[in-house]
Amino acid sequence: MNYGRLEVKIKRVCQRKRARDHLKAYLTPARKRGGAVCSPLCNSNRRISSIMAESRTVEYCSDSEDLFGDYDSILGDSSVLAKLDDAEQNERLRGVEQQPEDEDVLSDSILDGLGDEPFEDLPASQLQFQEEVQEKAKRSRLQDRDKTSTPFRGLANGEGPLRRPAGARRSVADQLKRTMLGNAAAPSAVSRTAMLKEAVVSEEINVAMQAMETVSADMPDLGPFFGLPSKVKELMFKLRGIQSLYDWQQTCLNLDCVQQRKNLIYSLPTSGGKTLVAEILILRELLCRRKDCLFILPYISLVQEKVRGLASFGLELDFMVEEYAGSKGRFPPVKRRNKTSLYIATIEKAHSLVNSLIESSRLDNLGLVVVDELHMLGDGSRGAIIEMTLAKVQYVSKTTQIIGMSATLGNIKDLQMFLRAENYTNNFRPVQLKEFVKLHDTIYEVDPKEENCFRFSRLLNFKYSSTMQKIDPDHIIALVTEVIPAHSCLLFCPTKKNCENVAAMICKYLKEDFLRHREEEKGVLLRELRDSGNGSLCPVLKVTVPYGMAYHHSGLTSEERKLVEEAYSSGVLCLLTCTSTLAAGINLPARRVILRSPYIATDFLKRSQYKQMVGRAGRAGIDSVGESILILQEKDRNMAKTLVCAPMESCYSNLMHDDGKGLLSLVLSLIGLNITSSVEQLQDFLQGTLLFVQWQQLCVGRSLLEAVQQCVDVLKEKELITVDSHSQSLRVTKLGKATYKASVDLTYAEVLYKDLSKGLESLLLNSYLHLVYLVTPYDLIDQCKPDWMIFFRQFTLLSVAEQKMSAAVGVPESFVARKAAGQTVKKGVNLAAVRRMYLALVLFSLLKETDVWSVSERFQLSRGFVQTLLGSASAFCSCVLHFAEELEEFWPFRALLAELTRRLSYCVKAELIPLMEVAGVLESRAKQLYAAGYKTLTHMANADPAALCTAIQNLYRKQANQIVASAKMLVNEKAAALQEEVDELLAPPSDLPQL
Repeated sequence: MNYGRLEVKIKRVCQRKRARDHLKAYLTPARKRGGAVCSPLCNSNRRISSIMAESRTVEYCSDSEDLFGDYDSILGDSSVLAKLDDAEQNERLRGVEQQPEDEDVLSDSILDGLGDEPFEDLPASQLQFQEEVQEKAKRSRLQDRDKTSTPFRGLANGEGPLRRPAGARRSVADQLKRTMLGNAAAPSAVSRTAMLKEAVVSEEINVAMQAMETVSADMPDLGPFFGLPSKVKELMFKLRGIQSLYDWQQTCLNLDCVQQRKNLIYSLPTSGGKTLVAEILILRELLCRRKDCLFILPYISLVQEKVRGLASFGLELDFMVEEYAGSKGRFPPVKRRNKTSLYIATIEKAHSLVNSLIESSRLDNLGLVVVDELHMLGDGSRGAIIEMTLAKVQYVSKTTQIIGMSATLGNIKDLQMFLRAENYTNNFRPVQLKEFVKLHDTIYEVDPKEENCFRFSRLLNFKYSSTMQKIDPDHIIALVTEVIPAHSCLLFCPTKKNCENVAAMICKYLKEDFLRHREEEKGVLLRELRDSGNGSLCPVLKVTVPYGMAYHHSGLTSEERKLVEEAYSSGVLCLLTCTSTLAAGINLPARRVILRSPYIATDFLKRSQYKQMVGRAGRAGIDSVGESILILQEKDRNMAKTLVCAPMESCYSNLMHDDGKGLLSLVLSLIGLNITSSVEQLQDFLQGTLLFVQWQQLCVGRSLLEAVQQCVDVLKEKELITVDSHSQSLRVTKLGKATYKASVDLTYAEVLYKDLSKGLESLLLNSYLHLVYLVTPYDLIDQCKPDWMIFFRQFTLLSVAEQKMSAAVGVPESFVARKAAGQTVKKGVNLAAVRRMYLALVLFSLLKETDVWSVSERFQLSRGFVQTLLGSASAFCSCVLHFAEELEEFWPFRALLAELTRRLSYCVKAELIPLMEVAGVLESRAKQLYAAGYKTLTHMANADPAALCTAIQNLYRKQANQIVASAKMLVNEKAAALQEEVDELLAPPSDLPQL
């Protein structure tokens, strides 16, 4: 049904001919309409494109209008009345010639001329009129000429019986009009069949009008913005500054497969505007179909950015925006009766969310799943998790639509087969990109049509001294200063250390003019960086920021990264030296992108990584062109040709990655969720995976059945599944259920169980150390190389009870002391436990001091690594909590780990935690808000953004709006959860026994 409101327009067109074509309705006879007969219900399943079109105004006549002026409503012929007048005049003249003494010679026989055409397809009321006219014509011939014709029954406009003054001449046209008015007002004596037909049609009209009134009251106003409420277009302009869409976006949104809700993969270059299309489809699902949506993003930072950006839309359009990243997210999510929810999740959290919805039989409520960076299907264990998630959605729910956004891939057909999806590809970029490479002092333009792939462009014109030539042999300073400070520049470096060194090197040779460019704003940035570090400031940033440049990599804290990104976006910083993670995680375009080397660490760049980096070149709305320059050494020339000119790499399934760990996890969860219970059913499910599509390429000489049977055998051996003795069906054990529900890596499930069991025997509760050790992530152990002197010094600061606890987990003081003294230790000690204890001490220090800077300095670790450790620990703590909830013997951990998860998630003083829950509020901002009197979530939700900007130094209006919107969304979410709980408690149980 088209839910657009019916616009009724009253139009008076008396004494004027009205066109009838637009008034032909389904009640108009088919022969008069000139089209095929069609039921009024045939348009009920119109495409959404028809909804988007503006409906034509329906015109009605007012009651007082001359209904018959200038045309005949029966025949649709505007000349009929004129013909009647001519016929009347001719009859009168003929009568005068025959009987001149009688003026009233007009006979109703004139109307006989109208009966030439059959009226078989006229409505019943008009057929009755025809019959009455013919009857009266016969009667009139039998009456005296000086008597008036018998008036038709009925009243006109509430007056008495129609009478003609004596001697007055009666007009046939007037009689026709009066007859039709009287006939319309009087009950018609028609056949029962005709009456029933008209009754059925009238009932259909009434039902349709009632439905339309209901829709108008309950549904939003669906306007011309791609089937969305008109308010969405206004919000797009108000919140995003978007007035119109690119042509490709409009084409994509109007694809048949999109309108029919088929799965779709669409591929465009970086910065082409892919995300906006996804957001419009999400809003359409939330508002028009009233279904929940899941938006999967690869990084926590992107999830938080998207939550901040869409919170305002949620408040204005009345849907919930829920964050599923790190330790955040409820499983299963709150079931809302009156609102739809948009879940914005990382890859791992999205998988857990889908599992919980399947387990609670609520997956059909999920109308749409959008996956950003779909090509990450080929990215190790994370790719396996994406594949598992999408395969389950497709298998369990036949109504959930999947939309994938991707870079261009060499084997997109494989992904289409896996998702049973259409593909839309476009090479659109809002700004033209020109790719160059630099060899020695020569710049070549990349041209695949050339035999050598490179075409000479220009020589680098920059005078280098001999000293500069030694320090900067790759002419980075020359390439950078061609664009900064007037334009922005990104310089990608192979390592984190190289980022810092190159930034410091460039500053040494820049002119003092760079110091004066936006000098005051750079001073503000330095103060904010110092505040974020509780008085500490990175020595490299202290030197580079005054020149308008900074470095950006995982060694920075999240607060430092955010400040640097905001300063770069606003133009305060004109150059960032960065690692490849910036290209994938943050949307920071530049006029020029320079690749310092075709390597990431020691690995040569992949084609997809290269395209992602150079894709940042060109700022839409600012630059007319973007350019990238890859710096090459002669030894890399041939490999670089393949890099810049070859087709995109293919994407392959990772379920068999790392000895089939992904396939093992998938099989375990399928059995645990009761999706499958036999080897045959498992085999049937796996035929809907990307692995099956690529089986011949990835598993040569091995059958799918063999792989499934091997997985079942391994899971039995690990005691994660069993076989029912009676039905021979597969069932998960309690340990297996805890493992898949907590999303614990199968490699560590058994180790975690043993650690928790051993912890129960001597659980230390007078400090957090023992609990922190139990939730220290296993996957970060290999990245830790303890400094033994630091380890011993920190160990000696522990209490006696804490030292005993350390010895109980396998790390005695004697071992640490000997290693610190440089002695060899012959006695076998579990090094994994030692490294884990070292990381636990880092986390323990953080909980006590909450200062990343001082802890990183004490343990000689980068502050970025310390913060990454903290984030991983909070996420793993949440997993361990879910693990303990499924196993009764671990009941003491449930309350303990719930509080520890909260402490690790924010790692700030207790009074700041409510403010830190708001998306976009980090520690330094939380301190500012608390000092200004905004101490609770309710304070933030009711704050005036303008007042916030005044109270908080260096807070922009856009940031203030996002903070307030995020706080309001959180308050609404908490209130809605409580209300749902109240409603559930007060509702009578469905299984209440009946007498």
